[in-house]
Amino acid sequence: MLTCNHCVNLLYSFQKIQPVQDLMSDGVVMQKVKEGDLSQAALLFQKYHRKIYHYLGKMSGDYHLAEDLTQNVFIKMIQYKNSFNPEMNFESWIFRIARNSFLDHTQQKKTLVYTDMAPYQHLCDHNEQDQQEQDERLHQALANIPAEDREILVLTRFQKLKYHEAAAILGITETHVKVKVFRAIEKLRTSFFQLESK
Repeated sequence: MLTCNHCVNLLYSFQKIQPVQDLMSDGVVMQKVKEGDLSQAALLFQKYHRKIYHYLGKMSGDYHLAEDLTQNVFIKMIQYKNSFNPEMNFESWIFRIARNSFLDHTQQKKTLVYTDMAPYQHLCDHNEQDQQEQDERLHQALANIPAEDREILVLTRFQKLKYHEAAAILGITETHVKVKVFRAIEKLRTSFFQLESK
């Protein structure tokens, strides 16, 4: 028979196995941030900063810029904490902030500069260099397609968000996301093979 002490010990042992943020949903953690417990924001940063960073890096092609924008996303998360609705999916909400931060930045700059990886090719061995060349071609092909198509691919293919999550971020229907993904993949494929044939 389990006593109260056994239950408490069981809970403590479970807590040692799983990180604290896994015990609470992101929405619950964000609700605590909204209520003023800003220390909880660190849990969300820890869980999402890499995803946001890679999303912004793929969108901008500039990973130094992505670092700055990622920091801004989490600052805005705190600033706009009262706009979070606990019934919303937190990941969709934070990606919407990331998307808006990126769009704000591009509207201010109007041009995007994609980093050329060629100067770093000598750092790779031959097999890695072949893979690096193919990755660079894919990166360039991604840069050559329209920003709207690039964004849908980054969200669904690189960030591996489900279509309904991408739909929530973009403010469109899931069906529209599916259509956009199909068309964007076709454009990416065309762009990639054009670069490969050069």
